[in-house]
Amino acid sequence: MKKPVSRILLINDEKLILKEFIKGLNAAAKSMENPLGIVFSGVTTAQEALQSIEQDGDIHGLVVDDRLYTLKNPGKHARDLQMTALELVQKITHFRPELNIYILIAQEQEDEVVDALFSETVDGYFYREERDYRGMYRILNAQLQEKARTPFYDQLKHYVLMAKDAWHTPGHSSGDSLRDSPWVSDFYEFIGEHIFRADLSVSVPMLDSLMEPAGVIAEAQKIAAKAFGARRTFFATNGTSTANKVIFQTLLAPGNKLLLDRNCHKSVHHGVVLSGAHPVYLDSSVNKKFNIYGPVPKQTLFKAIEEHSDAQALILTNCTYDGLRYDLPPIIEAAHAKGIKVIIDEAWYGFARFHPAFRPTALEAGADYATQSTHKVLSAFSQSSMIHVNDPDFNEHLFRENFNMHTSTSPQYSMIASLDVARMQAMLEGYKLLSRTLDLAQEIRAQINSTGVFQVLELSDLLPDEIKHDDIQLDPTKVTVDISRCGFTVEELIRELFERFNIQVEKSTFNTLTLLLTIGTTRSKVSRLYDALMRIARENRAPQRLYQTAEIPRFTELKYLPRDAFYCGGELMPLLDEQDKINASLNGRVCADQITPYPPGIPVLVPGQVITQAIAQYLISMLRSQKHIEVHGIVYDGYLPCLRLLTTTEERTLKQLDK
Repeated sequence: MKKPVSRILLINDEKLILKEFIKGLNAAAKSMENPLGIVFSGVTTAQEALQSIEQDGDIHGLVVDDRLYTLKNPGKHARDLQMTALELVQKITHFRPELNIYILIAQEQEDEVVDALFSETVDGYFYREERDYRGMYRILNAQLQEKARTPFYDQLKHYVLMAKDAWHTPGHSSGDSLRDSPWVSDFYEFIGEHIFRADLSVSVPMLDSLMEPAGVIAEAQKIAAKAFGARRTFFATNGTSTANKVIFQTLLAPGNKLLLDRNCHKSVHHGVVLSGAHPVYLDSSVNKKFNIYGPVPKQTLFKAIEEHSDAQALILTNCTYDGLRYDLPPIIEAAHAKGIKVIIDEAWYGFARFHPAFRPTALEAGADYATQSTHKVLSAFSQSSMIHVNDPDFNEHLFRENFNMHTSTSPQYSMIASLDVARMQAMLEGYKLLSRTLDLAQEIRAQINSTGVFQVLELSDLLPDEIKHDDIQLDPTKVTVDISRCGFTVEELIRELFERFNIQVEKSTFNTLTLLLTIGTTRSKVSRLYDALMRIARENRAPQRLYQTAEIPRFTELKYLPRDAFYCGGELMPLLDEQDKINASLNGRVCADQITPYPPGIPVLVPGQVITQAIAQYLISMLRSQKHIEVHGIVYDGYLPCLRLLTTTEERTLKQLDK
């Protein structure tokens, strides 16, 4: 197993003093316990320090001299101030906020320096004159070990290795029901012994309770909050889908207004039904050439905030599935000016805190809540997510009641452990791994473009016209490829990559593929993908005609609250009449369900929305499309596709929303 390397960088402009400190601290590290592989090195200038933390992902801490000078005139030994500790600390924290920073000070300047750095992220101070290298090492080692600590995972592993007899759930009893079975032992062998031994229950008090954490889960969440820049962090084992619903039910009472991007994940729309909120749907921008749905235009957002200043909350997805990032600070500022809480679904962006190329994060931009699918982009198990809270008005009791309403009383403990470990990895090697991922993203872009057939779409290609001046950025780890010249339809290409080259891609439109790079992407995978695409390109197939799916109709009218409409019994009405044409009787009726085609995953109808002929036509085109498209929410009466609609009687009992 590889051993970690943890570099601590000293910054002192006096070379002899710097050399003495490095020698003393490295001697202490060699003579004392050093499980994290701590080594000390040094530089004499602030510029060298900033270059070092940019280039070296193994740097985990710094000891900064409180005043950095440079020789003004070597002959006269006069010195100019390079940069104060305050300035350097601010630059380091802005670039890599996860680093530990200590300040080396003179005793007579203690009050002045501490006061100047009081509001900065400084972990402690050392007196320059003391030269207690072993004492300094103990503190630096302890601080780094605190970051490397995984309270829940450590306790879970400890408990498993204690090998206690289980007289409690789950029924497989540490895998004993499976291990020797002639029928299912292969499942035990495939999944592995420890996954069963670590599958425990709330009957084990030393593992704490996710529903009322007071021990190791509470500790793990507290460390995660610090890592991600949140006041509070909560682990969720039902995915970000449930995390969104929990926040909605915490913030929104029935009838409260919510501003939301229509392109939000379906869990957001489900949360609208559960909370009883009054949604104000905002149409996304659309890149019609590639059928890609982008952010809501900034002016649309500002107008909605102004017109609906009585809204309780605003939710946006950042970044989008295709990697488009909002310019969040001015949007959040405008919402907060009207007293509107801001929720950002960061399902695809949970790593952003740990590399400056991806920041600011939602919380850094001022959001009150951020939900993250830690499993999508970091090293947690599927369904493992986090809820980060920075709301100054956070109602913990109400949040906890809603959290427990959605959380299983028998959570999967391995998922909680994976969140703990994913956080630790992000803190200690996130910058290094993300730097590698960015390098690989740049390489794969160049390689794909060199095929002469496949073309990577850059930001300018992806941006719909209506948001070209909205300061949108692109997450380079999402790579969208134009496949229109390769001679395959997108379905054929996906099948070719899977069956012939053992490659599975993330998603597609009618003429693009999306590749997702993560901290687990390797250069070998990049090489295999390049090889596959180059081989296909060299086959020189004639381009095929690709049939573009229709653009989703714009939102029509919300006549009733989605919750009220959804909980009506309704009646089924076919989309087609007896002549196999669009059923004219649908026009003007109110839908009782959420109807969502995949792709693109944007609801065409939500409960309470008025149906138009254009919407009915769109749904029929989806069902008849040459490209297989799932349409969620359609009810089949035999082979006949139907919609569930409100009856006339039900409509009379519901309160109509103001237009």
